[in-house]
Amino acid sequence: MTFLTVVARGLIRRPVRTGLTLLGISIGIAAVVALVGISRGFESSWASGMKARGTDVVVSNLSSALTPKPFEDKVRERITPLPHVAATCTILVDLMGIESSSMMFVSAREWGGFSWENLKLTAGRMPKDAMEPVVILGRTAAEVLSKKIGDPIQIETRELTVAGIIDGGAIVEDGSVILSLPLLQEITGNQGKINIIDVRVTPGTTEAEVKTLCQEINKVVPEGKAMPAGDNIGNSQAYKFIRAMSWGTSLLAVLVGVLGVMNTMLMTVFERTQEICILLALGWKRSRIVRLILWESALLGFSGGVVGVIIGGIGVKLLEHTPAIRGLLEADLSPQLMLMSVLISLVVGVISGLYPAWRSSRLPPGQALHG
Repeated sequence: MTFLTVVARGLIRRPVRTGLTLLGISIGIAAVVALVGISRGFESSWASGMKARGTDVVVSNLSSALTPKPFEDKVRERITPLPHVAATCTILVDLMGIESSSMMFVSAREWGGFSWENLKLTAGRMPKDAMEPVVILGRTAAEVLSKKIGDPIQIETRELTVAGIIDGGAIVEDGSVILSLPLLQEITGNQGKINIIDVRVTPGTTEAEVKTLCQEINKVVPEGKAMPAGDNIGNSQAYKFIRAMSWGTSLLAVLVGVLGVMNTMLMTVFERTQEICILLALGWKRSRIVRLILWESALLGFSGGVVGVIIGGIGVKLLEHTPAIRGLLEADLSPQLMLMSVLISLVVGVISGLYPAWRSSRLPPGQALHG
């Protein structure tokens, strides 16, 4: 009988208990994959939306909200004269309930601004002018709302018409309701208000010059904060809170898994007292007994991690297709996150087995005679 055979036999001798412990670890790891993947996905989705629009710098006041606070559109006049600024585009974006969808991005863009350039029509047409009462739907938004060209769409108290459906090149763009800025300002009573200024820099501008530009904008625009487009969401207080909550909830679930594995391994040591004492009497070193228990708990943790990654990945993909979430984000289920989750589970298994392993190594060989 090999060492690994003894390890495997220790786990399968109580299949129900081992299975329930495995399930507990798997749920904890699935929580890590789902919550962390979704929070990272929100950041990457937003960044990909900025990239699709050709935005290099974002000026907004995101603070602790999921959408930026409004400020006067005249702020743009202080930015355009700055060095390396090629173009600016004012935007008013909000998360709103749109008919059957409880939450959807509504993106109102300066008429004629560069943020319209990346929108590729797949059906219909673009608005004729800034005040035409029509919207453009991202292809995902059209599917979620079950809308086609010419259908009416209700935004607050105003009924508009779907003029076109677009491919925006990013999940955020494809999941948005897009219209002209003056139209949404009129509908919501926010005349003269925006909450984002997209800035496009001149060709050849270096990363260092972009950071310098952000510093210059922050000096002349105290109403908002300028950041490189890729850093905008990740540095917001709202996203930092979401990220902290994701990790906090995940680690709490993992802690429950630690207690479950430790309880299982302690029960295993208690039930196998005579077997362990016989092995000691046959010449096994106490260090080998410690390795035996640690290998069992590590294998339990590793198996739970693999199963948890599969459960978490499937759960996230199902969640992405629910009406409440679809079109808002795309979870970041990167290989790095998967590997990290399995490693966390493996460490959980090893840590959980430390005390049971130490306790098993303290058993006296003579106790085998009392079996």
